[in-house]
Amino acid sequence: MSVPFSGLAKGLAVTLRTMTRKTVTEQYPDVQPDLPPRTRGVIGLFEENCTVCMLCARECPDWCIYIDSHKETVPAAAPGGRERSRNVLDRFAIDFSLCMYCGICIEVCPFDALFWSPEFEYAETDIRELTHERDKLREWMWTVPAPPALDPHAEEPKEIAAARKTADKLAAAEQARAADEAQAAEQAEQNPDQEGEQ
Repeated sequence: MSVPFSGLAKGLAVTLRTMTRKTVTEQYPDVQPDLPPRTRGVIGLFEENCTVCMLCARECPDWCIYIDSHKETVPAAAPGGRERSRNVLDRFAIDFSLCMYCGICIEVCPFDALFWSPEFEYAETDIRELTHERDKLREWMWTVPAPPALDPHAEEPKEIAAARKTADKLAAAEQARAADEAQAAEQAEQNPDQEGEQ
């Protein structure tokens, strides 16, 4: 059997507890908030890495990424080689009035051209101005924080381990070659008569 007005008493108890706590007020316009390192503010574009593969635009569930490009012919690097064509980025825009900040475009980009920036002050009075072109996206790129440091006890990435193994093999081969040359030079100094006879 429930006690009458028990819910009201519990609610008042929560209110009284909250009233006795110190209030925490963020003075936002004057003091910038301390955002977590992985804050999803806006998407920054590192234009030099973009190959216009269109993967981000195809995978976007909101279809809010607009990309235009043209093909350009690159002359042959060596005489007798053939010319190559490459895509040149003309327009890269994101409509933030449609974007739901899922981050799929950043995850699927194979060339690390898109990054999360903690910038969040980009409100506009007109919704049509929330479509930001590549110049604005490039400006936001410079506010992207550095990646967090790796855990010191974590396993080394496979790419770095493979590169280190190759470098160690090359260094060992170089040391072995230098040791062989030094040994041959030492033998030549010890036996100058045998070289003259030969």
